[in-house]
Amino acid sequence: MADIVIRNITVFDPLSERVEENADVVITGSVIERRGPGAGDGVHAPKIIDGSGKILIPGNVCAHHHYYSGLSRGMLISAGPQTDFIQVLKEWWWRLDRALDEEAVYYSSLICSMEAVKQGTTGVVDHHASPSFINGSLSAIAKGMEDVGIHGVTCYEVTDRNGGMDEVREGVKENVRFAHEVDERLARGDDVLFDAMIGGHAPFTLPDEALSMIADATRSTGRGMHLHVAEDKYDSVWSHHKHGDDIMKRLDRYSLLHENTLLVHGVALSEDEVELMNDSGCFLAHNARSNMNNHVGYFPYLPKVRKLVIGTDGCGGNMFEELKIAFFKNRDAGGPWWPKDYLKALARGNELLESAFCGRARFGRVEPGYKADLVILSYNPPTPFKAENAATHFVWGMCSGDVESTIVNGRLLYENRQFTMLDEKEIFASARAAAERVWAKADRIKA
Repeated sequence: MADIVIRNITVFDPLSERVEENADVVITGSVIERRGPGAGDGVHAPKIIDGSGKILIPGNVCAHHHYYSGLSRGMLISAGPQTDFIQVLKEWWWRLDRALDEEAVYYSSLICSMEAVKQGTTGVVDHHASPSFINGSLSAIAKGMEDVGIHGVTCYEVTDRNGGMDEVREGVKENVRFAHEVDERLARGDDVLFDAMIGGHAPFTLPDEALSMIADATRSTGRGMHLHVAEDKYDSVWSHHKHGDDIMKRLDRYSLLHENTLLVHGVALSEDEVELMNDSGCFLAHNARSNMNNHVGYFPYLPKVRKLVIGTDGCGGNMFEELKIAFFKNRDAGGPWWPKDYLKALARGNELLESAFCGRARFGRVEPGYKADLVILSYNPPTPFKAENAATHFVWGMCSGDVESTIVNGRLLYENRQFTMLDEKEIFASARAAAERVWAKADRIKA
């Protein structure tokens, strides 16, 4: 017997560019068993969903998030000038992350995961930092993901910015510890919702010894690296000044560019560096909203990136919103891309998720054998909805407000705009209390 049957719904599958009307989708356990007109005929299930007049899509993936930013919204602290990128980091983000403890990290993960699910995001690739709470921090992030029920990936951003090489060693150790924790649970046969990457902050806070240690960690764990690169020209200038080479060549010297590597931003990369990244098969996460907020410029070689994915850099988990901002910023900058190009990049986030899960699950298609990570939209198109124009509807019409229900790993987490197993009001009240405590601590920390 199946667990969930969705009947008579329009299915839009961005990766296959396919629209199918009046389809049924049968979910058994955590995966899709059948799809198509009449696929649910005669199938009994405890949960039957009438999809008439609705649209079903594979869940969106946020390819680069900072869950530690979850308690930063509206943060009330006394901050100094923030006229350049480094001042923004020092006056704001690096004070926040130093104020985080285990409770704050856990609530950050809970609320970010809940907001993602509510907004039609079923998978998140997180990049974590909490210098005062390193050991065990990734387990706290993973617990929040698991308690909500979202698919996720996390890592610790190794850096020397607070404690030199001792801090580097602690960060690498946490990445390796967490990867082993995941492996142990998989060996027990657990259906683990999350996995690990090996994180690094950015090349300008990673001396050569740190890159060597990160490379060793990727080899020993079999995981890919997750690293900011050239978010601002400062990073590229630092690389030339301190190391006498481009960022990408420096990373390549340490064998850190692979098909499971996730690089982030890349705003100041050269065309040659993009070519090296492409030849190495790396993913690159574009974060249009964050780039605009930090005033770091626009990436002119974006259309040349072969494995582009879309992230938010901590600006929430709403990928409908992020996609629109990325598209319209591209248009404003005179870019050549159209809605279909950006939707492909967003959909590719599921390929990144497959890579980070080391191939143990398939994501991103409404097809038999794929994980049942699905979103039901109550979007009523005012014009014909076809495969040829579905991407345009996605950018110009659909929004997170259309998300009616979200299924992750075959579980109906969010139904008729309500969480099915979580008390949203109570959790968010506790998060607000944690936030006030973190803000007070951050306010006492000097930049």
